[in-house]
Amino acid sequence: MNDVFDFSTVVTTRRGAISSTTSIESNELIPIIEKDSRTIEILSSAVKNNILFSHLDDIERKQIFDVMFPGFYSSDEVIIRQNERGEHFYIIEEGEVDVYINDELMTSFGECSCFGELALIQSTPRTVTIKAKTNVKLWSLFGETYRKILMDITIKKRNSYREFLNKVSILQTLDEFERLVVADSLESIQYEDGDIIVRQGDPGDDFFIIVEGTCTVHQKPSESSESIEIDTLSAGDYFGEIALLCNRARVATIIAKGSLKCVKMNRKRFERILGPIRDILQRNIPQYNSIIPLDQLQTMIISSDPKNKEEY
Repeated sequence: MNDVFDFSTVVTTRRGAISSTTSIESNELIPIIEKDSRTIEILSSAVKNNILFSHLDDIERKQIFDVMFPGFYSSDEVIIRQNERGEHFYIIEEGEVDVYINDELMTSFGECSCFGELALIQSTPRTVTIKAKTNVKLWSLFGETYRKILMDITIKKRNSYREFLNKVSILQTLDEFERLVVADSLESIQYEDGDIIVRQGDPGDDFFIIVEGTCTVHQKPSESSESIEIDTLSAGDYFGEIALLCNRARVATIIAKGSLKCVKMNRKRFERILGPIRDILQRNIPQYNSIIPLDQLQTMIISSDPKNKEEY
């Protein structure tokens, strides 16, 4: 039975497909398998909403795609078998597969679909059997390789963010350990020119810090009035904290001006990790350029601060 190639097979029998190698912190070399633009598009589409890839930026996802290797199956061949230990994650480039539980056909899927995610976290028994319904070409990722690359990305990101966060004014009061905790909690996100990052009036659940680029701040004094540009933000600036501090909707619209790279933190992490600088964030609110009176926010902040609530 044909199976997905392991690295040794790729190196010895498909050497022409390897363009170079990549290294990780352990100095282990991992072969990079060449892929055309159509394949990259399929891989990207397949993991677009996958939680195990959503926290990675485009460069980091490509680092994962580079080390995925090809497998070919004929109709009716078993790709993974229920109860057998799984070590690979798969993305289908061509063909269709059938999914069985206890030999009962449950569903079918094809191009741009992925399966075997649990193998990326740990080697666990498969919960289903998957057979090739037609001839199938897929791309496979070894779980241990994913974990090693992810660790390498985490270490490099931590080191990069450590230097960047040292320059963010509101984080100056945090000690080294607290900044590392912040670094590990940030998610990288990129925007293109004209992208709306947050919209006035929408619920707010994320806090943003700008890494590279600029964005403009717009406000509407009333529902019927035109939006007015009131400020420009750049690297080291932050936004989104008012909605989190006050438990209210966004007070401004933020629009990317050119290519923009940010890091963000969700509400739960914001409240848990940035507690030490909550007072600083509150004090800074009156300094904002705004055409909407923000004095009432101070009252809202006081009422929403757990320190100001009586315990019953």
